[in-house]
Amino acid sequence: MKQRLAFVPCDGLGARAPYFVHLSVGVLLLLMALSNAKAAVGVPVDEKAKLGLDANAALRISQAALGNQISDFTLLDREGRTVRLSQYRGKPLLVSMVYTGCFQACPTATRQLQEALQAGQASFDTRQFNVISIGFNQPEDTPQALKSFALQHRLSQPNWDFLSPHATVVAPLARELGFSYLPTAAGIDHVSQVTLLDGQGRIYRQIYDQELQGQALPQALKELLSDAPVAQSVLLADLINRVRVLCTVYDPVTGSYRVQYGLLIEVAGGVTFALAMVWFFMAEWLDLRRSRRRQTPTLAADSSPTSTGPA
Repeated sequence: MKQRLAFVPCDGLGARAPYFVHLSVGVLLLLMALSNAKAAVGVPVDEKAKLGLDANAALRISQAALGNQISDFTLLDREGRTVRLSQYRGKPLLVSMVYTGCFQACPTATRQLQEALQAGQASFDTRQFNVISIGFNQPEDTPQALKSFALQHRLSQPNWDFLSPHATVVAPLARELGFSYLPTAAGIDHVSQVTLLDGQGRIYRQIYDQELQGQALPQALKELLSDAPVAQSVLLADLINRVRVLCTVYDPVTGSYRVQYGLLIEVAGGVTFALAMVWFFMAEWLDLRRSRRRQTPTLAADSSPTSTGPA
């Protein structure tokens, strides 16, 4: 059976609302838009990004990591507390690399992971394993950003943590996990994989995006909990069926990447929203000036002496 691998690449308050209320809402919305745009391009882009991820190379790296012993890296949880990966030893651990500025692929993969775990609840207890999502787009993926990401996607499972590594930790951690990523102009192309570690911190299985929609993850957990042997590497030709990245889609027929226009439309929408906020501020400022000018003659008339006529 072939496996599938994926890469992942107004005036709403009313005309009579106080000016400062309009301004506060506008500032908040603009900051949100700029924050998302900054997070989407937080990592510098080099010339190789124009070509996208090399599917064959990324697959080889991912599969070659099977059996790796993951080092005891130090990260921060959502509350800013120090966490060491060795704290998760003793139980299977699912590791998902995400970046919070991702518009499409990371939220989709995270939701699929959640659904796959829910589907396997009849086979195993959630207390038998742990899950961590690690934000690899540093320095943007702060503990607060990961906390917001978890809240946004309603992820509150007690055995699921969201961790932020220091920027110097990202590359060696990704290398040990067999996780490939590449900054591009529209975001970050990256392998959409969940890495399953055994209780000793060794990589037992790589589970790819398309497999999360089936029984691959529950089955892998059941095998690991029953002390089955470490999964063997499979043929690359069997893995490369449909490769999806964040901002482009790999076409195995032509051997090239094509643009994923849905994401580009979302980016364009964010820019349009930011420009609309600038227009909103200007309109409010001009309206305030006109209002003050209308009030000035009235105040002058009210302050002038009142004539009482000849005595």
